[in-house]
Amino acid sequence: MSRPTSLPIDHPFDFSLPTLTETALGEPSEALGSLKRRASSTFDVRGDNSRKRLKEDLPPDDAADAQTPALISGKQLADDLEQDLLCGCCSALLYRPVIVYPCQHYFCGSCCMLWVRNGGTNCPACRSSSTNVSPSRVLQVMVDVLLRADPSRARTDREKQQADEIYRPGLTFRIPTPRETSPEPTIPQSGEFARPCPHCIPGNRFGWQCPNPVPDPTSDPEHAWPMDEGSPPGHACCGNCENLLAVDAPTTTKCDMCQVFFCGIGVQHRCVAARLSSAHPHGMSDIGDLIQSSEVYECFDGNAVEVEIMLDYLGTQHISPRHIYGEIVQHIQSQPREFAPLIELDLFVDVHSVPPGPEPGLDAPRQRICRMCAAEVLLYGLKDWWIRERKKGLLDPSLADRPDCPDGTICRQQKEHVHAREFNHVFDSTAETPPEPSSAAYASTSSVSHAGDGVAAAASAPGPSFSSPASTGGVRSQPSLDSEAMVDAALANMTHDVDELPSLPPLSDLATGPMHPHPHSHPHPHSHAAAHGMLDIFDAF
Repeated sequence: MSRPTSLPIDHPFDFSLPTLTETALGEPSEALGSLKRRASSTFDVRGDNSRKRLKEDLPPDDAADAQTPALISGKQLADDLEQDLLCGCCSALLYRPVIVYPCQHYFCGSCCMLWVRNGGTNCPACRSSSTNVSPSRVLQVMVDVLLRADPSRARTDREKQQADEIYRPGLTFRIPTPRETSPEPTIPQSGEFARPCPHCIPGNRFGWQCPNPVPDPTSDPEHAWPMDEGSPPGHACCGNCENLLAVDAPTTTKCDMCQVFFCGIGVQHRCVAARLSSAHPHGMSDIGDLIQSSEVYECFDGNAVEVEIMLDYLGTQHISPRHIYGEIVQHIQSQPREFAPLIELDLFVDVHSVPPGPEPGLDAPRQRICRMCAAEVLLYGLKDWWIRERKKGLLDPSLADRPDCPDGTICRQQKEHVHAREFNHVFDSTAETPPEPSSAAYASTSSVSHAGDGVAAAASAPGPSFSSPASTGGVRSQPSLDSEAMVDAALANMTHDVDELPSLPPLSDLATGPMHPHPHSHPHPHSHAAAHGMLDIFDAF
């Protein structure tokens, strides 16, 4: 039975093979061609979109569109570029960009400099160790191109001015390496006994061993030192971390104001009594701390207006609290007794919660000071510093030329905004005489406070000269015209002032007997002064 050589035409595939006779009789090419299987009908062209087309198969217009690059919006390009040029610290467009190596993160030069000043010891972005920080010219060029395309994206002039004050363009600097970690605090496991200080441990990493080591209450309970007996010999408690320390250790310092010791180990820059000129007042790092401190307002007797004027002046002149502290220390050291008046005022008593050492005396040298005592010195001399600073002539004339309030620092109205704005209440302590009172300043005050003064002045004024009876034959001479005028003026002034006083007893009572308060009147501090002044004048006649 012979096999059919072909299948019906509607069958999709042809699996027939030619016979050997047909293959042998045909041409070689035809024989090889007949061995190839035909492609499936699914590959037949059904439309232009059903298969990939070559460029030469495309119409001329479509080929031209394929070769033309896509257009990107300029605003979109600027937005994308700005996102890649933002500072990792302030999240704004880079200004004077710098690169941190080796991680190659980039920031504003001022932002990175502030990071280092505030104690940063690694990259602000990835926290990895870095070797140096260098300015980037490539990033600066990209920023300049972006700003030429869209100047509205530039930083404000005020921001640029502040940044230039912090970072100088082109400066290369290093990020300091992390400091050595502080040792574990020697917290006593039991509050009854003292534990060894860091220098008591043999072979400690500080290179100095305490000559009087404190016994460990755990390993040597028989010789443990009870805390009820105070600090062990040669030891004290740190004024900051309150850990036990060796008094004679090289890292130990003592404040010459409060006589408290500091270990120099627990907390960097805090467990230390620094030199007078290099100390940092506690809680007074910038002007914002002065604004939030209620003690600053107490220095000015609650006069908030004067404090605001001073704070505005500090911001305009770029004066920091530490600068003020330095000038106050210099002024105190220039005085004959230096810090002795502050010691006499007990200004540094109970500043810390740990017991201090013995006071060496008022004449002892004062070379070191702790942060808490430095803040006390700043508050003590702040008002006098402001008085001296105003004399430099840098304050706005409209504020410097205000008339002085006659009551000065004891004025009860200096806490009122309107009165404090109109009059000056800060006087030099060395002034000899107070300024003349103004009528406007007395508008809100009672004249009662001056009535006694007027009567007393009239009584103490030189009266008319009288001749003794012996010299005139027993007849008293008449007073001169000048004396009569003085008496009349004193009486007129006295009468005017007495009218404004509360009701007084009758004059007959004043002249004949002791004063008794009127049953419906309130006692007044100047009533007795007025009465005695009147009696003196009556006696003169």
